[in-house]
Amino acid sequence: MKKSPPARMSLARGLYSGLLCLLTPWAQRRLAKEKVNAFSAYQRRGEVSPSERSVIWAHCASVGEVLAAEPFLKALLLRYPRHQLVVTTMTATGAAQVRARLPDARHYLLPLDLPWYAERFIDTLQPEAGVVFETELWPNLLASCRRRRIPLLLANARLSASAMRGYRKIRPLVKEALSAFSLITAKAEEDAARLLALGAEKDRLQVTGSIKYDLQLPEDLPAQASAWRAALGERRVWIAASTHQGEDQPLLAAHQQLLAQDPSCLLLLVPRHPQRFDQVAELIAQQGLSYLRRSSQQPVTPETQVYLVDTLGELLFFYAVADLAVVAGSFADIGGHNLLEPAAVGTPVISGPVLHNFAEIAAALTEVDGRVEVDSASALPAVLAGFWADPAACQRQAEAARQVVLANQGALARQLEAFAHLLPPETSAERETLSPCS
Repeated sequence: MKKSPPARMSLARGLYSGLLCLLTPWAQRRLAKEKVNAFSAYQRRGEVSPSERSVIWAHCASVGEVLAAEPFLKALLLRYPRHQLVVTTMTATGAAQVRARLPDARHYLLPLDLPWYAERFIDTLQPEAGVVFETELWPNLLASCRRRRIPLLLANARLSASAMRGYRKIRPLVKEALSAFSLITAKAEEDAARLLALGAEKDRLQVTGSIKYDLQLPEDLPAQASAWRAALGERRVWIAASTHQGEDQPLLAAHQQLLAQDPSCLLLLVPRHPQRFDQVAELIAQQGLSYLRRSSQQPVTPETQVYLVDTLGELLFFYAVADLAVVAGSFADIGGHNLLEPAAVGTPVISGPVLHNFAEIAAALTEVDGRVEVDSASALPAVLAGFWADPAACQRQAEAARQVVLANQGALARQLEAFAHLLPPETSAERETLSPCS
């Protein structure tokens, strides 16, 4: 690995590193909650095992990024079989998804972004190339890669207007971090414009679309969802997905109103974070609702009013089970969550008004009447009842949203092509000589 001589740390990165040093005790306590195994604390210090093979490093912040990046990462495993794919995440939930969905990859928790931890991590890993998904900018880690001339791709890059306002305040630090990337593939023109305003170099920036449109649905998903749904009989089923603190109670109140109209109605409630599963279960009980937890593995009964999905990696399945999908994170100041997953499986999409993290996708769906937006959860009973009363309108919206997904696919291929400029795929001859034990 080529290594440039030690460079003087910029003032911006020096101030950032100093502040991070002061915050380290707090950060370590916070990160301790994301423990994966006995080695988690070591990994947060950049202490990882070297690989006998050349490494491709990929970083995904958490569950959402892992799920979106999964097709890209699986393609890397096929295109570069002689390399070891190493995937890092910030969270334990992200780690669980990497291990479940990418068994041929090696996983580590990302180290705390102190200069000496970053240096240790990169020196040990020695990646030949890397890809960072969305907009995970860790200045010291990226500086370590730049110093070693490691080609990096910032893939599926997005930058909301609210995030832009925050980044403007630390523009010198952000500009330095962006300079570490050999290529940046932005999701939309708006994202590209914001990245340019923060100092990204125009000749390194491409607009490729979002790989979130390139959802690869499991072949057996429709059959499995239909079988699970058939066991429920003729019940009306809706899902409130990826809920955050403060959203569950008004959504449960909306369900109470629906139950007053139709006592057989069933809510699939999916909290965003595992640490809230027990809290949400207590909240359901306090509302006097009969509920069942997914983790219990018990079948839904006619008496079950709320089905609490307290497992990971099954959201797409339950979107396919439901008649109607309410995507949460949009009723609180979160910015929304992925609207494309219910659209891809043909379930009508409903959201709250706070969608700044998915503004481009929300606009694309709204333009074709592929999404309904409500001002608050209190408006949901009327909207849901209206859909159930008009199956034709329900089907039209679902199909319009699904067509948006299909029309915008192709970003995955474009972003893989961008990565190939950094590290050419292995030739067929190289693949044929790969030992089964290597």
